[in-house]
Amino acid sequence: MKGIIFIVAIFLFGITKAQLTNAAPSQPVSTNYFGNTVIDEYRNFENLKDTKVLDWMQSQTDYTNTILIKIPNRNYYVEQRLELDKRQGYSILDFKITNNNKYFYLKKNADEKTAKVYYRANFNEQEELLYDPYDYVVTLISPSWDGSKLAISLSEKGKEISKIIVMEVKSKNIYPQTITQANPGSVGGIKWLEDNSGFFYVYYPVVDITSNAFGKDTQSILYKIGEDPNKRNDIFSNTVNPDLKISNDVAPAILAFNSDDQYYIGMLVDAEDFRRTFIIRKKDLLKGQKNWTPLYDKNDKVYYIRLSGDDLYFLSGYNSPNYKLCKTNIKQPNFKNPQILVSEKKDEVIKGYTINKDGIYFTTTKNGVEAKLYLYKDGKEIAIKLPYASGNVNLQSKGKDFSDIWITCSGWTNEEQRFRYDLENNSFIPENLTPVTEYPEFKDIVVEELSVKSEDGQDIPLSLIYNKNLVKNGTAPTLIDAYGAYGISRSPFFAKTYLLWANQGGMVAIAHVRGGGEKGEKWHLGGYKDTKANSWKDLIDCTEYLIKENYTSKDKTAIWGTSAGGIAVGRAMAERPDLFKAAIVEVGMTNMLRFENTPNGEGNIKEFGTATNPNDFKALLGMDAYQHIKNGVKYPATFITGGINDNRVIVWQPAKFAAKLMANNASTNPILLKIDYEGGHGNNIPLSQRYAGLSDIFAFTLWQLGHPDYQPNENTKQ
Repeated sequence: MKGIIFIVAIFLFGITKAQLTNAAPSQPVSTNYFGNTVIDEYRNFENLKDTKVLDWMQSQTDYTNTILIKIPNRNYYVEQRLELDKRQGYSILDFKITNNNKYFYLKKNADEKTAKVYYRANFNEQEELLYDPYDYVVTLISPSWDGSKLAISLSEKGKEISKIIVMEVKSKNIYPQTITQANPGSVGGIKWLEDNSGFFYVYYPVVDITSNAFGKDTQSILYKIGEDPNKRNDIFSNTVNPDLKISNDVAPAILAFNSDDQYYIGMLVDAEDFRRTFIIRKKDLLKGQKNWTPLYDKNDKVYYIRLSGDDLYFLSGYNSPNYKLCKTNIKQPNFKNPQILVSEKKDEVIKGYTINKDGIYFTTTKNGVEAKLYLYKDGKEIAIKLPYASGNVNLQSKGKDFSDIWITCSGWTNEEQRFRYDLENNSFIPENLTPVTEYPEFKDIVVEELSVKSEDGQDIPLSLIYNKNLVKNGTAPTLIDAYGAYGISRSPFFAKTYLLWANQGGMVAIAHVRGGGEKGEKWHLGGYKDTKANSWKDLIDCTEYLIKENYTSKDKTAIWGTSAGGIAVGRAMAERPDLFKAAIVEVGMTNMLRFENTPNGEGNIKEFGTATNPNDFKALLGMDAYQHIKNGVKYPATFITGGINDNRVIVWQPAKFAAKLMANNASTNPILLKIDYEGGHGNNIPLSQRYAGLSDIFAFTLWQLGHPDYQPNENTKQ
């Protein structure tokens, strides 16, 4: 044992020594904010054309790879995930049904790099391969109303900006015109005209993610099939609608819900759920008029709208943080005093709904993890018992003129299953497009849903996933996942990677911290701007609870945050470096004082604030993990990732955090940075690439938490 400890010590000393010889280039900038001087040691990292910065990021990535390759079982997770995929055979994504029962979907076989586009004339017909993207990733498919045409969005190397091609379904002929500089997979989608002759999409004038003009002044374009896509017909933007005073940081998107709608809805998409929205008569827009009129503002707190004739349905957050389901008339809309169909529930948040011929089906969740299904019909609310207890339920219908309704259920340990619901017989009929696969190796995994008291008396939902034979003696390697932003809930899903962790004797905890939407809009606002500290304080409280209850210990605990989850994790490790053995910051937002200066920054001001406002500045400085790194502090082992093509969290954010942490860390714990040069924010990449990234994260973490199968030994090459 002493020999192994000695070798590991040499291994760690080698890490520290190698990084000291490759210090990050630093050009400090001092800025005065409302009488407060803030020093930014690595402001030069924000210039992604600086060869010294680029060389340093590449050298750190190369160095990290030399460390990861020495960890035994580094590839365990990627190999296991690929094996599980092989057992299932194939997976289905982005499933669409037209009103005339045509099925379109993406299908990826286990041995394929990316998903291909398939089609069925109806559910029972044989599938046909429509399109193979080869080296591209399909980010979205959108069939025309009659299913005669299909728009396909294609991306590469993790980029969200894509190109759109159009296919004639019957002949499988692809039109020669290609639309570029679009982002339908993330913003606006593709909305077809009633006669299937064209569609709307959001156009990006600037697509260079290193430019501060990226994502600014976007436009809704009406494209007619066969026309020159470079002659863009801008029908909704600040350029053609200056009277609407559309700011340059929002995306003007067109919504269309039914082919026979008499109106189009124009929505200004940003990071918030409540958005400025406009309306126009369909016949006016198609005649070339652009007389959009205001429909509602942010303070009306309207969310999740749907049209049905002259009726507009929506979820209202006005004086109802758990939402109520409402209706108003489009000709005389009243959003603050509408007709209330389903009142706000005390302990359940209304999450979604769909309208069909029989009524309105809607779902709720309690604490974000306990889902329920209801039908609103003839003025009554009917509870529908799900086929099994589910943490997450999604709905799909063909629209207001059809009775078809499909329910998809899933949970932390339940594979997603899809059912057609028969209202007359109150029965669920399985209608899965993917095989229902058995996973006997996970039969002993259990889920425990808890509430932990925060320091200010709030009940924080905490999901625990572990093997039923786990002994509470403080030795379980524990990975705590936290997010807490934008009102987004960490909804249960069949988390195979978590289950693999649990099968190796560990425990995964999902801390549903404030800033998320697990307990409605109040929970979101509880971790928002000047209350953002609650996000990382909740994470700290959940960690202390697990240690106190002897699930784990400080030396066996790691925290993991992705994207905006980097705020909670980065600040928790900065505030309580003694509490964690390891931290993973995956494409994380870590330098919030400068985030509005990123391509995605202005759109996030509404969620986090702006440094040009004294109150917001104070909040931003408080949530800035980079600015809270102090010299001489012993920080936990940290694995930091970024994506070179990431337009949501520009790569210099995690790179700056890594550089400062390496320079100031007083412990021998490794600080590793890895940039994905073939990816972006983690989406729009082949699954095998995503699995490989997760495998690195899990190998690093289990190494640091002392799992015996991941410790370098005398056979490790130095």
